[in-house]
Amino acid sequence: MRLRDLARLVRLPAALSVPGDTLAGAAAAGRLGGPGAWALPAASVCLYWAGMALNDYADREVDAVERPERPIPSGAVRPGEALAVAAGLTAAGVGVAAVAGGPRTAGTAAALAVTVWSYDLLLKPTPLAPLGMAAARGLDVLMGAGERPADAARPALALAAHTLGVTALSRGEVHGTRPCVAAGALSCTLAGAALAAVPARTASGRTARSTAERILAGALAGVFAVGVGAAQGRALTEPGAHQARSATGAGIRGMIPLQAALLARYGAVGAACALTVGAPVAARASKAVPVT
Repeated sequence: MRLRDLARLVRLPAALSVPGDTLAGAAAAGRLGGPGAWALPAASVCLYWAGMALNDYADREVDAVERPERPIPSGAVRPGEALAVAAGLTAAGVGVAAVAGGPRTAGTAAALAVTVWSYDLLLKPTPLAPLGMAAARGLDVLMGAGERPADAARPALALAAHTLGVTALSRGEVHGTRPCVAAGALSCTLAGAALAAVPARTASGRTARSTAERILAGALAGVFAVGVGAAQGRALTEPGAHQARSATGAGIRGMIPLQAALLARYGAVGAACALTVGAPVAARASKAVPVT
């Protein structure tokens, strides 16, 4: 298996949409500066890539008809290789979480891994698929909160809501979607933006945000809402497969400004600014390796 084929299998650039999950959870729980907080994004990336590899393994027969250019049906990757990659990355993700965050974080990572495998192997063909993917994204945020998952409930909800809409819309990437699905995805996007823009109480109890923090959180939430919402609006008026794919890609890349807005919301301005660098990088990289 060549490196380029492996990159296509795991949707390499899409991993840039993941590190902000645990960072947002850590910021909400007041542990962004704690030991291991900056190692947890590596666990998230491993589990995300595992899910992508497992996705292609589970969909190999359908992809042979609908997307023959994908790694497995094209013959670039054997099914057993994809399954081995998924298993290895899952073990690595849970292991990194255990070392970086301790038993509670390892437990959340294990629950996330079970959710990912359940989604790909069981839930994807069912109406519960969007809920399964939303649960996985929410758990990824909670993994960053460590021993204080309740403190990260709002960012977990924001990212889970957005993921719910993106996943529902992605089901129309081949045959087109429906206006009601696109409208629902747009509603989820706007809800996520609203949750990120409203000032929050931090784990230390501070409620008053500085003007700069409020402006940055609002601006990033606006960038997220406009960028993703515009693509979803086009899918609403033209619900064909092309617009559904475009809106799905925009929704995946839009995770980054949403995560950055949540970080700014909890006062982590430096981390928010650093994270925004990943958005244009993800957009450019997705032209070389598709993220959907």
